[in-house]
Amino acid sequence: MAEPLADQIIRKVKQAAELYHRLLLVVAPAGAGKTAALHDVRDRTGAPLVNVNLEISRQMLELTKRQRALQLPRLLREIVGNGNGETILLDNIEVIFDVGLKQDPLRLLQGISRNKTVVAAWNGAIVKDSLTYATPGHPEYRRYPMRDFLVASPKMTT
Repeated sequence: MAEPLADQIIRKVKQAAELYHRLLLVVAPAGAGKTAALHDVRDRTGAPLVNVNLEISRQMLELTKRQRALQLPRLLREIVGNGNGETILLDNIEVIFDVGLKQDPLRLLQGISRNKTVVAAWNGAIVKDSLTYATPGHPEYRRYPMRDFLVASPKMTT
C-alpha cells in the first residue's frame, strides 16, 4: 500500500534538513491532493502554510511590471523568513512561473531554502528523470534535471 502523501512529506522534511538546498517539492498534477496533504502536515507539525499566489499578489499591487520582476525574489524571501520554525509550506506557487516576471522558479525556491526547509506544491510531473511544470509548448513550460531537491509525490513510496 502506498504511503499517505502527508506522511511522506513529514518523513522527507527530516531528510531535507541535511541538504544544502533544504527544498522538498510535492509533485503532482492539479487536483491530486497536494493542498490537502499540506494542510494535514500543517495541522500535525505546526509549520506555517502560505498561499504564495495570494501573498505575492497583495504585495505587488502597487508595483510596475518591471518592479514586480525585480522585487519577486525579495518578496518571496520575506514571506519565507517571516514564517515561524524551521519549515515552511508553500502552496499555490503558480505566480512565480508567470513569464512576465522573468524568473527561474526552481532557482528561486532553491535560493530561499538555504536557511529554512521549504516544502512547495509543484503542479507538474516527473518524466524520464526530469521534473516538469506545464506541458511542452505552454509558455510556462519548464523542465529540470532531478537534482538539488527532494520530491514527494502520490505515486512515490521511497
